[in-house]
Amino acid sequence: MSSDKVSELMGLALWGGALGHFLVLAASFQVPYRLRWHEDLRSLMPFNRKLLWVQSGFTVLTIIAFGTLTLALHSEMLRGDRAALGLALFIGAYWTARICIDAFYFSHDDWPKGAQFVAGHILLLMLFTYLAACYLGLFLWREWPSIHG
Repeated sequence: MSSDKVSELMGLALWGGALGHFLVLAASFQVPYRLRWHEDLRSLMPFNRKLLWVQSGFTVLTIIAFGTLTLALHSEMLRGDRAALGLALFIGAYWTARICIDAFYFSHDDWPKGAQFVAGHILLLMLFTYLAACYLGLFLWREWPSIHG
């Protein structure tokens, strides 16, 4: 495959990656309602409840930053600029870690029951896998020649 074709495909994949982050946000905004956090959080001490909300807020901010920076640095990522590739590697590692946490820390029994939650879980894992592959693939595409050159 020609370098121009790979660059074009990676460009499309990155646009998809940016969009994917905003899809993750759409799903995450449903979590408190669908998982009935208002019931569960009542049993926490006020500090722990606030800590959970702060941590959740920072996670949302991180995902917004990933999508926004992908849009803003699209050309730099494709060119292989060092800072943009460092960001791509970090984003890819972030989503890879999220997949590993799902596989090795969460239990199937931990997930809420019902077809909508099973479907949501599968769709989220597919999206996380796409995001990890997109950003790690970009990094490897740009860095492979220098690693093995």
